[in-house]
Amino acid sequence: MTKILAGLFQSHSDYKKLETDLESSGFGNSDYIVYLDDHHHSSQYLASVAVNDPDQTDNARNIFNQNAVVKTYLFENMGIEQAEYHNLKKYIDARNRAEIHNSPDVKIKGSSHGIDSEVKF
Repeated sequence: MTKILAGLFQSHSDYKKLETDLESSGFGNSDYIVYLDDHHHSSQYLASVAVNDPDQTDNARNIFNQNAVVKTYLFENMGIEQAEYHNLKKYIDARNRAEIHNSPDVKIKGSSHGIDSEVKF
């Protein structure tokens, strides 16, 4: 069964260029979906591509990287007909909640001097 490679793209990325790049590299119009928000033309968008083998996956990843992808997600055993926006968003949200994110650097300041055994009250 096919896999779906989904990518979240930066707002300044041009989705038309992404479509052109996908089609010029051998993906058909029915092999990908670009999810756009009608209300916010300069917002981030999501795209998904049906891939059948590792070569197609690498090819799609390279195209995503050339078009300012923020993050990619690979979904096994999913066809393009199952790649509805709400379905993918549900899976992406679940993966993000399960992912262990890096914690910010915590600086612990040690005291060079302070109360010791010689302090008298």
